[in-house]
This record gives sequence, C-alpha cells and structure tokens, in this order.
Amino acid sequence: MPNTLTLVASFVAKPGQEQRLRNELNAMIAQSVAEEGCLGYQPFVDPNHPERMIILEEWVSNEALEYHFTLPHFKHVAKVLDEILAEPFTLRKLTDIPA
Repeated sequence: MPNTLTLVASFVAKPGQEQRLRNELNAMIAQSVAEEGCLGYQPFVDPNHPERMIILEEWVSNEALEYHFTLPHFKHVAKVLDEILAEPFTLRKLTDIPA
C-alpha cells in the first residue's frame, strides 16, 4: 500500500529474558492490529541470536503510530521492556520509495 509508514522496532533481551520478551511482543499483536490505522504487526526472532528480536509494523500514517504509543497496552509493554532489555530498543521509520 503506497504512502504507508513501516516501522522496524529492534530489541535485545537480557540473558534469561528471551522468552519473556517473546511473550510480551506476541501479546501486543491482537491489540495492535485491532487499532484503526494498523495494517500489520509481526514479531520476528533472529534464529542465530535468540536474544535479538524485531517487530515489523505497518501503519497508515505517523499519526496512527503516535496514537498507538499513547494506548495502555503500549505503555504496559514499554514499562516491561525497561526491565528485560539489555539495551534501549530502537525504532526505524521507513516509507515507500517513490516510483
């Protein structure tokens, strides 16, 4: 879909927190895709480095993404991430390349 916003959120779990990170990211899927403006929300794990995970997200606009950041399920996971990540998560926003 043209003119959408793709977000790559990257995470590195502390040792022993890999499964908790998977659980927390997976718990975000249903609530996030139910949001107006969310076109996709899928976690992935690096098979060679199980502590490294990403979420690949697609939003109709930056405004929809900013609204997502205000919702209770996002605020909950952000608080948990502070406890279980080895380093701060990163967000990379991408847009379509014009033809």
